[in-house]
Amino acid sequence: MSKFSDYNFSAATQRFLEINQFTEPTPIQQQVIPLVMKNKDVIGISDTGTGKTHAFLIPILERINPDLNEVQAVITAPTRELAMQLYVRAQQISEACPKINVKLISGGLEKSRMSEQLKVQPQIVIGTPGRIRDLFLNEQTLRIEKASILVIDEADMTLEFGFLEDIDAIAGRMRKDLQMLSFSATIPQGLRPFLKKYMTNPVTVQIEDEHKSSPKIEQILIPCKHLSYEQKLLEILPGFTPYVCLIFANTRSQAASCAALMRENGYDLIELHGDLQPRERRSAMKNLMNLDKTYVVATDIAARGIDVEGVSHVISLGFPKELDFFIHRSGRTGRAGRDGTCFSLYKKEDEPLIKQLQVKGIGFKTKNYKNGEWVELKTFNAPKVKKDNPLDKEIAKVVSRKKAAVKPGYKKKRKAEVEKLKRRAHREMIQQDIKRQQKERAKKKQKERNEE
Repeated sequence: MSKFSDYNFSAATQRFLEINQFTEPTPIQQQVIPLVMKNKDVIGISDTGTGKTHAFLIPILERINPDLNEVQAVITAPTRELAMQLYVRAQQISEACPKINVKLISGGLEKSRMSEQLKVQPQIVIGTPGRIRDLFLNEQTLRIEKASILVIDEADMTLEFGFLEDIDAIAGRMRKDLQMLSFSATIPQGLRPFLKKYMTNPVTVQIEDEHKSSPKIEQILIPCKHLSYEQKLLEILPGFTPYVCLIFANTRSQAASCAALMRENGYDLIELHGDLQPRERRSAMKNLMNLDKTYVVATDIAARGIDVEGVSHVISLGFPKELDFFIHRSGRTGRAGRDGTCFSLYKKEDEPLIKQLQVKGIGFKTKNYKNGEWVELKTFNAPKVKKDNPLDKEIAKVVSRKKAAVKPGYKKKRKAEVEKLKRRAHREMIQQDIKRQQKERAKKKQKERNEE
């Protein structure tokens, strides 16, 4: 269905859509909502900004009985920040239907106060796995055993943080016909046994993020040379006027030191990472939701799943070890047809990672900001591809291979062969780069011995 008006929704759900000014479902909503309404288990694979949150909130609202004062749906998120974001969005459910009570059960909130509030059970519970498990199994003040829907948001992150055991303990005490919905950017191998244990014939819905390689994102490399990433950041910030600027650090300590330095230099910002105190995290999330500040300094993990509207600029302080994280960073800007700029501050040790990204097809310009103006520098060179590249020849053979009889799925198999060849060539390139670095280190050590 191409419009929400095509669905036969209840009056409460229609009010919820009006409050959010929704008229057309996103691709993931188009596919997931009918499945949830049919009581199907769903594995949703999509990135931030694709509309997955409302892909489960809308059908949950449609299925909740507001006259039944018991927990009917449980939604988990791996961090307090994500749980808070989900809660803020779900509060509009109560606005659309005042009889429906949505409760946040999360770390950082006073346990005794939460237990007191649970004397009347909410219809929808949103929270972190550890705190839900504690109040459900230990304190027994939260009664979710009769809930018919369990949503695991950011499931891969839940696995990564070690919270899957809590979800397992929770789900094991819930009804046997429990409908489970799992949403994440990826489905790691370690997550599959859990999903197989609790899901019945799940339907997988995968949505590619159209923003990842958006041509509207300008990729700019900025050499740091003798400066630290933070010092270089201060040097370039006067060179542009962002609407919202998302600054990514690779570690918590780097995020904290960067935020401190920016504040010392008069920048008002939101700081978001795992070392913040509960009160600081709640304040950061509130400011983030209201877009009260122009600059946001965050780590990849803290910013994961948090959808910030209107990001015009992204700045990377160096490059993450996982290159997919860099792709996700870039994809935070250039959304909804807008232009965006991604600045990447780099040092010598970042160059191998830059080359890998260039091989993946990401094109960079190299610039610097000096004396109040932007200066374009010589483009950072990608690895040169020889005209008689053996990989090109092998791919050409696969693509041009003639078959006596074309079998179903031959295009898919051909594509898989080409990807296999590319992966092999990529591994070989990395191995050669490692050997080169080893030789350079050996020469350096020999030189140091000779000098001694």
